[in-house]
Amino acid sequence: MHELSIALRAVETILEDLAEQNGKVMSVQIRVGALSGVVPDSLRFAWDVACADTRLSGSTLEIEEVPVRIWCESCQREHTLPDADFVFRCPICAASITEVLAGRELEILSVEISEYESPQAD
Repeated sequence: MHELSIALRAVETILEDLAEQNGKVMSVQIRVGALSGVVPDSLRFAWDVACADTRLSGSTLEIEEVPVRIWCESCQREHTLPDADFVFRCPICAASITEVLAGRELEILSVEISEYESPQAD
């Protein structure tokens, strides 16, 4: 399951980026394209393991799933391919597709952190 290594790398990247900031990570939003080779449910399952004993422990993982969008040169139109159908032909004219516009994404979109409260002086 390579989703665990992806989750571990995402956690590592977030921790590096937030090294100078205080606070606990509450949620992380990630964009996953249908062609990325990542199974969103497996990534969600791996997330808690990857976050254990870090500032991300207990954080929620929100995944934005991106469908495959293609450009058909023959139709001169953009089309979204059905989830289970990655036959790279235009769903309208059946022409071979040479340009994939979306669906390969794998990126961290945002990280929500809660600020620690500073200790109050007596």
